[in-house]
Amino acid sequence: MNILLHICCGPCLIYPLKRLNSQGFKAKGFYYNPNIHPVDEYNRRKEAVAVLSNGRQFEVEYPEYIPSDFFQAIGTNLSAPQRCLHCWKLRLSRTALYAQANGFDAFTSTLLVSPYQDQESLKELGNQVAKEAKVDFYYEDFREGFRVAHDEARAKGIYCQKYCGCSFSEAERKIKVKK
Repeated sequence: MNILLHICCGPCLIYPLKRLNSQGFKAKGFYYNPNIHPVDEYNRRKEAVAVLSNGRQFEVEYPEYIPSDFFQAIGTNLSAPQRCLHCWKLRLSRTALYAQANGFDAFTSTLLVSPYQDQESLKELGNQVAKEAKVDFYYEDFREGFRVAHDEARAKGIYCQKYCGCSFSEAERKIKVKK
Protein backbone atom coordinates (compact mmCIF):
# COMPACT_ATOMS: atom_id res chain seq x y z
CA MET A 1 0.00 0.00 0.00
CA ASN A 2 1.28 3.49 -0.89
CA ILE A 3 1.12 5.87 2.04
CA LEU A 4 1.95 9.55 2.39
CA LEU A 5 3.61 10.37 5.70
CA HIS A 6 3.24 13.94 6.94
CA ILE A 7 6.50 14.84 8.70
CA CYS A 8 6.69 17.43 11.47
CA CYS A 9 10.44 17.05 12.14
CA GLY A 10 13.41 14.72 11.73
CA PRO A 11 13.44 12.98 15.12
CA CYS A 12 9.71 12.23 14.89
CA LEU A 13 10.23 10.67 11.44
CA ILE A 14 12.46 7.84 12.67
CA TYR A 15 10.03 5.51 14.44
CA PRO A 16 6.92 5.90 12.24
CA LEU A 17 8.99 5.30 9.11
CA LYS A 18 10.50 2.13 10.63
CA ARG A 19 7.03 0.91 11.60
CA LEU A 20 5.52 1.62 8.19
CA ASN A 21 8.43 -0.07 6.40
CA SER A 22 8.21 -3.11 8.67
CA GLN A 23 4.52 -3.45 7.81
CA GLY A 24 5.18 -3.40 4.07
CA PHE A 25 3.97 0.12 3.32
CA LYS A 26 5.60 2.01 0.46
CA ALA A 27 5.96 5.43 2.07
CA LYS A 28 6.75 8.90 0.78
CA GLY A 29 7.26 11.91 3.04
CA PHE A 30 5.45 15.24 3.02
CA TYR A 31 7.09 18.05 5.01
CA TYR A 32 4.34 20.64 5.28
CA ASN A 33 4.71 22.90 8.32
CA PRO A 34 3.76 26.56 7.75
CA ASN A 35 3.39 26.86 11.54
CA ILE A 36 7.12 26.71 12.22
CA HIS A 37 8.64 30.03 13.21
CA PRO A 38 11.05 31.64 12.56
CA VAL A 39 12.24 30.66 9.09
CA ASP A 40 15.66 29.63 10.47
CA GLU A 41 13.89 27.11 12.73
CA TYR A 42 11.87 25.86 9.76
CA ASN A 43 15.06 25.36 7.76
CA ARG A 44 16.88 23.56 10.61
CA ARG A 45 14.00 21.09 10.90
CA LYS A 46 13.80 20.70 7.13
CA GLU A 47 17.53 19.95 6.98
CA ALA A 48 17.17 17.31 9.71
CA VAL A 49 14.44 15.64 7.65
CA ALA A 50 16.62 15.79 4.54
CA VAL A 51 19.60 14.21 6.32
CA LEU A 52 17.48 11.36 7.69
CA SER A 53 15.60 10.77 4.44
CA ASN A 54 18.77 10.73 2.34
CA GLY A 55 20.29 8.13 4.62
CA ARG A 56 17.26 5.91 4.13
CA GLN A 57 16.61 6.51 0.42
CA PHE A 58 13.24 7.93 1.44
CA GLU A 59 11.67 10.47 -0.89
CA VAL A 60 10.19 13.62 0.68
CA GLU A 61 8.07 16.32 -0.92
CA TYR A 62 8.74 19.84 0.40
CA PRO A 63 5.81 22.16 -0.41
CA GLU A 64 6.46 25.89 -0.39
CA TYR A 65 6.82 27.42 3.08
CA ILE A 66 4.00 29.96 3.49
CA PRO A 67 3.61 31.00 7.16
CA SER A 68 0.47 33.00 6.36
CA ASP A 69 -1.31 29.64 5.76
CA PHE A 70 -0.87 28.95 9.48
CA PHE A 71 -2.05 32.36 10.67
CA GLN A 72 -5.06 32.23 8.36
CA ALA A 73 -5.96 28.74 9.65
CA ILE A 74 -5.80 29.63 13.34
CA GLY A 75 -7.55 32.98 12.96
CA THR A 76 -8.20 34.40 16.40
CA ASN A 77 -7.59 31.04 18.15
CA LEU A 78 -4.24 32.01 19.63
CA SER A 79 -4.29 29.80 22.73
CA ALA A 80 -3.72 26.08 22.99
CA PRO A 81 -5.53 23.73 22.55
CA GLN A 82 -7.77 25.49 20.00
CA ARG A 83 -4.80 26.89 18.10
CA CYS A 84 -3.29 23.40 17.92
CA LEU A 85 -6.48 21.83 16.58
CA HIS A 86 -6.62 24.35 13.74
CA CYS A 87 -2.91 23.88 13.01
CA TRP A 88 -3.18 20.08 12.93
CA LYS A 89 -6.24 20.23 10.71
CA LEU A 90 -4.44 22.50 8.26
CA ARG A 91 -1.44 20.20 7.99
CA LEU A 92 -3.45 17.00 7.86
CA SER A 93 -5.84 18.47 5.27
CA ARG A 94 -3.01 19.55 3.00
CA THR A 95 -1.43 16.10 3.37
CA ALA A 96 -4.71 14.35 2.59
CA LEU A 97 -5.32 16.49 -0.49
CA TYR A 98 -1.81 15.79 -1.77
CA ALA A 99 -2.28 12.06 -1.10
CA GLN A 100 -5.59 11.97 -2.95
CA ALA A 101 -4.30 14.02 -5.92
CA ASN A 102 -1.19 11.84 -6.27
CA GLY A 103 -2.73 8.38 -6.05
CA PHE A 104 -1.78 7.38 -2.51
CA ASP A 105 -3.94 4.78 -0.80
CA ALA A 106 -3.68 6.51 2.58
CA PHE A 107 -1.90 9.15 4.64
CA THR A 108 -0.67 9.41 8.22
CA SER A 109 1.48 11.74 10.31
CA THR A 110 4.53 11.75 12.52
CA LEU A 111 2.49 13.92 14.89
CA LEU A 112 1.19 10.57 16.14
CA VAL A 113 4.59 9.76 17.69
CA SER A 114 4.66 12.70 20.07
CA PRO A 115 3.57 12.21 23.67
CA TYR A 116 2.93 15.97 23.73
CA GLN A 117 0.11 15.87 21.15
CA ASP A 118 -3.54 14.96 21.74
CA GLN A 119 -3.84 11.49 20.12
CA GLU A 120 -7.62 11.37 20.15
CA SER A 121 -7.97 14.79 18.53
CA LEU A 122 -5.38 13.90 15.91
CA LYS A 123 -7.18 10.64 15.17
CA GLU A 124 -10.53 12.43 14.89
CA LEU A 125 -9.10 15.16 12.64
CA GLY A 126 -7.32 12.59 10.48
CA ASN A 127 -10.54 10.68 9.93
CA GLN A 128 -12.46 13.89 9.25
CA VAL A 129 -10.07 15.22 6.60
CA ALA A 130 -9.74 11.74 5.09
CA LYS A 131 -13.49 11.66 4.52
CA GLU A 132 -13.40 15.15 2.97
CA ALA A 133 -10.45 14.31 0.68
CA LYS A 134 -11.71 10.81 -0.12
CA VAL A 135 -8.49 9.06 0.89
CA ASP A 136 -7.89 6.74 3.86
CA PHE A 137 -6.28 7.90 7.09
CA TYR A 138 -3.96 5.36 8.65
CA TYR A 139 -3.97 5.69 12.42
CA GLU A 140 -1.37 4.08 14.62
CA ASP A 141 -0.27 5.22 18.05
CA PHE A 142 3.47 5.56 17.42
CA ARG A 143 4.26 7.05 20.85
CA GLU A 144 6.06 3.96 22.15
CA GLY A 145 8.93 4.79 19.78
CA PHE A 146 9.30 8.46 20.71
CA ARG A 147 12.14 8.25 23.26
CA VAL A 148 14.20 5.69 21.35
CA ALA A 149 13.87 7.73 18.13
CA HIS A 150 14.90 10.95 19.84
CA ASP A 151 17.87 9.20 21.48
CA GLU A 152 18.87 7.90 18.04
CA ALA A 153 18.54 11.39 16.55
CA ARG A 154 20.74 12.91 19.27
CA ALA A 155 23.34 10.15 18.84
CA LYS A 156 23.48 10.95 15.10
CA GLY A 157 23.69 14.70 15.68
CA ILE A 158 20.25 15.32 14.20
CA TYR A 159 18.65 18.56 15.35
CA CYS A 160 16.06 18.08 18.12
CA GLN A 161 13.87 21.12 18.71
CA LYS A 162 12.58 22.27 22.07
CA TYR A 163 9.11 23.53 21.09
CA CYS A 164 6.21 22.55 18.85
CA GLY A 165 7.12 25.05 16.17
CA CYS A 166 4.87 28.08 16.17
CA SER A 167 5.78 31.41 17.73
CA PHE A 168 3.07 30.92 20.35
CA SER A 169 4.44 27.57 21.52
CA GLU A 170 7.94 29.04 21.66
CA ALA A 171 6.70 31.89 23.87
CA GLU A 172 4.83 29.43 26.11
CA ARG A 173 7.98 27.32 26.46
CA LYS A 174 10.03 30.36 27.46
CA ILE A 175 7.49 31.28 30.14
CA LYS A 176 7.65 27.73 31.57
CA VAL A 177 11.45 27.83 31.60
CA LYS A 178 11.42 31.12 33.53
CA LYS A 179 9.11 29.60 36.17
